Amino acid sequence: MTAEYDHRVEELEVVARKSDEEVAREIAALEERLRTARAVDWSRLPSSDFLDDVRSALLVPDASWNRPPAPPGLFARLRAAFARFVAWLRGLFSRKRSKTPAEPEGRSMPLAFAGGPGRTIGPSEIGDALARLSGPQRQELSDSVAGSIQERERALRREAEEKRRAAEAQRRRLEAEREEARRRAESETESRVRAGEQSRLERELKERGFVAEHAGELVVTYGLVERFARLLLEEESRRLPGDIRLSTKGGGSTGVYEKARLRQPEEVAHLDVSGSLLAARLAGLKHIDESVSYVYREVTAERVHAVLAFDRSGSMAEGQKLEAAKKALLALYVAVRRRYPDATVDVLAFDNEVQVLDLVELWGCRAGAFTNTAEVLRAAHLLLAASRSSRRELYLVTDGLPEAYTDDEGRVHSGQLDVAMERALERARELATVTPLKTTVVLLKSEHPEYESAARAIARTLGGDLVVTEPANLGIELLVRWARGTEVERRVRAPAALPVAPAPSGPRARGRRRRADRRMGG
Repeated sequence: MTAEYDHRVEELEVVARKSDEEVAREIAALEERLRTARAVDWSRLPSSDFLDDVRSALLVPDASWNRPPAPPGLFARLRAAFARFVAWLRGLFSRKRSKTPAEPEGRSMPLAFAGGPGRTIGPSEIGDALARLSGPQRQELSDSVAGSIQERERALRREAEEKRRAAEAQRRRLEAEREEARRRAESETESRVRAGEQSRLERELKERGFVAEHAGELVVTYGLVERFARLLLEEESRRLPGDIRLSTKGGGSTGVYEKARLRQPEEVAHLDVSGSLLAARLAGLKHIDESVSYVYREVTAERVHAVLAFDRSGSMAEGQKLEAAKKALLALYVAVRRRYPDATVDVLAFDNEVQVLDLVELWGCRAGAFTNTAEVLRAAHLLLAASRSSRRELYLVTDGLPEAYTDDEGRVHSGQLDVAMERALERARELATVTPLKTTVVLLKSEHPEYESAARAIARTLGGDLVVTEPANLGIELLVRWARGTEVERRVRAPAALPVAPAPSGPRARGRRRRADRRMGG
C-alpha cells in the first residue's frame, strides 16, 4: 500500500516539474519578445511575429486613433471662421479662384478601426495605419503591444501558480490518504490482535471457571469475584496498622471432626479418598472433582455470623462511594470466611427495599433510590435473632440520613425524615435485644453535620461503635474492627485421630490411588 502511494506521489512530482519547466520556457520567450517589441520601429510594418499584436492594438476601442476628434474650442472656431473669411476675400478679389485648400500640416486623422465582433484588418491596412500614426500614437501603440505581452506573461504566471497549488493540494490529499490507510491497517492489525487475545482470555477464563456463557453473553462467576475479593483483602491488609494482624485460624480446637464437602483448596490434605471415590462412582464420574470431594473438617469452638449491610441509595453513586463500599465488603467477606470457613456471612444492600446478595450480585449492584435504614435493621434482626452462632456482628455502611420507611402494610414511604428516623431508632432498639451482638456503624464523611448526629444516635441505640471515614479508608476501618473483635474462649481437649478408611490392596488399587492423589493435589 505504501509503495502505491509513493509511486503516485512520484508521478505527481514529475508532472509538476515538467509543467514548471514549460512555464519557465514560455515566460523566457515572452520576455525576449517584450525586449524585441520595445526596439521595433512602429512607423513601418513590423515582422510577421508582431502582426497579431499590432492588429489587436489597433482594434482597441478606446485607442486614440479610434476615437472621434475632439470638437474645436471657441478660439479655434473663431480662428477657423477668420481663416474662412480671409480666404473668401482672397477669392473675391483675386483674378483666379484658388483650389481647395490643403489640409493643415500636422493634423492627425482618425483611423476608426473599431468594429463589431470578428472585425480584423489585413497587413496592407496595418502598414497604411502605421504610416498615418503620429509620434504620440506610435508610442501609444508600442506601449499597448508591450502591455499585451506583459499581460500574457502575468496570465501565464497566474496559471502556473494555480497549477502548483493544485499539485500541492493533490500531494496533501495523497499524504492524507496514505496516513489514513496506515492508521486503518494498524487499527485492523490491532483489532485482530485484540480479538485473538480476547478469545484466548475468554477461553482460559471459561476453563478456570471464572466466567460462563449465558444467553450468548459472558457472565461473571462466583469463583472470579471471590478471587478478586482475595486480591482486595491482600491489598487492604498491607495498609493495616502494624499492631493489627489478620489471623487465618479461628477459634479453639475441639478435636471433633465432621465429614463435609470440600470448600477451600487448602483442605485437600484432609481428603476422604474412599468416600470421594464412592461419591464419584455414584455420580457416574470416572475421576474425583470438586463436586464429589469430601474432607474431614474440624469443628471449632466458635461459630460466627456476620451481617454486612451497605447503603446503595442514589447518593452513594457520587464520588465513587458505592464502588468503595463494594470493594471493602468483598475484602471483609473473604477475611471472615478465611478465618472461619463455617461462618455465616449475609450481605444486605438497601435503598427503598432490602436485598440479600451473593458475591456476584454484590459486585454488580447499582445505586437505587432512597435510604430505608429501618428496613435493613429489621432484616438484620431477623437473621441474627435466628442464628445459633456464638459471635454475631453487624457492619452497617451508609452515607446519609434515613429517608424512607416501610409501614405495617409493606408500603414504602419517602420524604418524611422525622418518621424515617423514628422508625430506624425503633428497629435499632429491637435489634439491640439480640445478644451477644457487636455492631459497627460506618458513616462516609459528609459536609452535613446532621448526618453524623443521626448515625451516632443509631449506633448508640444499637450499643455499638460509630466510625466516620473517607471512602478510600473504608476497607481499612472494617478490617480493623473485624480483627479486634472478641472471641469466645472454650476449654480445648486433645484432638482425636482422623478416621482413616481401609486402604485398598493390590497394584491396580495402588495405581488408582496414586492417580487420584495427583489429580486432587494439582
